[in-house]
Amino acid sequence: MAFTIGLDYGTNSVRCLIVDISNGNELGSSVYEYETGEAGIVLDPGDHNLARQNPADYIKGIEVTIAGALKEAAKTQGFDPKEIIGIGIDTTGSTPMPVDKNGTPLSFDPRFADNPNAMAWLWKDHTAYAEAAEITELAKKKHPEYLTKCGGTYSSEWFFSKILHCLRTDEAVFDAAYTWYEYCDWLPALLTGNTSPDKIKMSRCAAGHKAMFNNEWGGLPAKDFLAELDPKLGELRDRLYEQSYSVDTAAGTLTNEWARKLGIPAGIPVAVGAFDAHLGAVGSGVGPGKMVQVIGTSSCDLLVWDSSTPLEDIPGVCGVVDGSVLPGYFGIEAGQSAVGDIFNWFVSYIQPGGPESAKHRLLDEEAEKLKPGQTGLLALDWNNGNRCVLVDQRLTGLLVGQTLHTRAVDIYRALVEATAFGALTIINRIEEYGVKINEVINCGGIAEKSSVVMQIYADVTNREMKVSGSSQTCALGSAIAAAVVAGSSSGGYDSFADAQAAICTVKEKTYKPIPENVAVYADLYRLYKQLHDGFGIKGHSADISNVMKELLDIKESANA
Repeated sequence: MAFTIGLDYGTNSVRCLIVDISNGNELGSSVYEYETGEAGIVLDPGDHNLARQNPADYIKGIEVTIAGALKEAAKTQGFDPKEIIGIGIDTTGSTPMPVDKNGTPLSFDPRFADNPNAMAWLWKDHTAYAEAAEITELAKKKHPEYLTKCGGTYSSEWFFSKILHCLRTDEAVFDAAYTWYEYCDWLPALLTGNTSPDKIKMSRCAAGHKAMFNNEWGGLPAKDFLAELDPKLGELRDRLYEQSYSVDTAAGTLTNEWARKLGIPAGIPVAVGAFDAHLGAVGSGVGPGKMVQVIGTSSCDLLVWDSSTPLEDIPGVCGVVDGSVLPGYFGIEAGQSAVGDIFNWFVSYIQPGGPESAKHRLLDEEAEKLKPGQTGLLALDWNNGNRCVLVDQRLTGLLVGQTLHTRAVDIYRALVEATAFGALTIINRIEEYGVKINEVINCGGIAEKSSVVMQIYADVTNREMKVSGSSQTCALGSAIAAAVVAGSSSGGYDSFADAQAAICTVKEKTYKPIPENVAVYADLYRLYKQLHDGFGIKGHSADISNVMKELLDIKESANA
């Protein structure tokens, strides 16, 4: 028997999973909720765009969750922590943080301990929207090739936008930082003792999708390009990195110090890090023709394409990067800036009544009783901006069609439908550029728990919705990466295909499209696209005077 550890760093917590890699059995798991801020996020009541995290929570998460998972795994006959052969790590991203010359987070410096700008800039931090627009405009003029691999627009969620915003708003923090790391790079480096800039191995996933890294133009954007944004940003280019690595590469081996602290073998390999959704796709069995929708607070859609076959650049996605999901394949990433966050917003801020823990379940039960179109409502899923395909974080949510008879459950169902329409928009864009999607696998808590969400997604997209067999696919994907870097000589695997074949499953229950629902949603999606293009595309001359009246027609037909 051989076992691996997968660490999954999400938006609000970290999860550890111990896996028997011979069959995928999950022997032990543990979760640690970040302690700093609100649900683990440092917020600013005066700026809804700000979202930061304390790197100290990340370190404590390693110790707490591995100890808890080992304790649970010890109940399984035959488990021995000495047979753990590797560790894999995924995190949110882009979540960069400033570090000193030793690779220590700047927030650990007493001078900056309480300064959010010295912390990790969480993926959902959108304070850099102006800098993102500036980067996009300069790249269009000077280096349009930089944008071709990241969907045509640089995002405020990404690496250089956030660093430039720090420089513009808190030069003391920028000047005190030697360089910046994604925390998916820092954590493997921490466990292997390779945190210094000359030793750390940077993730292809993070570099390619969020930092415009591509070997076609020599890695990161040119120094003179960054210097035109700001001379100090150009100088920083010399202190960043020249290479990036896919997840089949070891970041190093576990140090003696960490081995003693955690109670697992020293010297086992730790895989190069990647983003949570990308390894969630691996844990869900992503492969050619298979789209994985990782549905959580936001959503991330992943596909792969054989890198030996030409692939068109796809505008509006989050990147097409060689080796970012699986080695030997282009990783195609897209997604929505808010899905579960929209549902949580409605439950927490708008919907009154009932115990907090039961609100989602009760609304699901009531929403499931409604027919498509019965609410007369149509929403835009932009409460946290639009990640794809418009790539505009200055867009906001919208609800059309409410009357004096509109109920909370009606709004809730319309919000679910809006996220499904957003997902369909992404699917259509990707297929428009020649990438055929033959199968859709969903993962994450929403896919597991909400049958009404999955059925609506099936009806809106007119595709069967499958659900990953594991409820912890991101951590499972990290554990698979650990098994691959360990290799068959240590009891692991020499390829991701072999590891996925042994470990990945889908649930028996699937959600098939209901023809009469598909027809109604086709009409509603046409109206959604009118709103989408009219509000989202600059200069679009959309006439939306028909939308409210057609919603009433659809509502009356559904209620007849």
